[in-house]
Amino acid sequence: MSTERRVHLSRSARPAYDALEVFSKTVGAIAAEAGIDARLRELVLIHASQLNGCPYCVRVHVDRAVAAGLGIDEIAQLAAWRDSGVFSARERAALELAECYVFIHEEGVPDEVYDRVGGILSEQEYVAISWLLVSINAFNRITIAGKYPVPPRGGQTGAGDDPA
Repeated sequence: MSTERRVHLSRSARPAYDALEVFSKTVGAIAAEAGIDARLRELVLIHASQLNGCPYCVRVHVDRAVAAGLGIDEIAQLAAWRDSGVFSARERAALELAECYVFIHEEGVPDEVYDRVGGILSEQEYVAISWLLVSINAFNRITIAGKYPVPPRGGQTGAGDDPA
């Protein structure tokens, strides 16, 4: 990774970033009112961040997922959610919707996905998860563009480090 200095939008235009944080809190409240619990919220936010390639947001939301009671098995199974048996139909619908929002430029939300997801999620849940995805996609872009660092945690070694 380059050691060049990057502009951090969160510091360089703080009022815009503060507005995005307020937006995120508003979206979180909408999700809570729609019955989206912390488990489902964090699964969706982790998956979108993984697909966008945002290690900073993945770390933030994995930490929040663990605090919300998700286990390592569920978090590890996100990459293979379609073939895994650890997710409910509701969670699968939300994860499929997350993929559509990350890759929205390809097909939008295809009718068959909209119909399938809409057959599982209520309209309020669909709306809430959609807004969560709009929010995380914005945060992912900010942190990816700024190359926000994700150093090893204390006592951990990086993938390419030789601990011996």
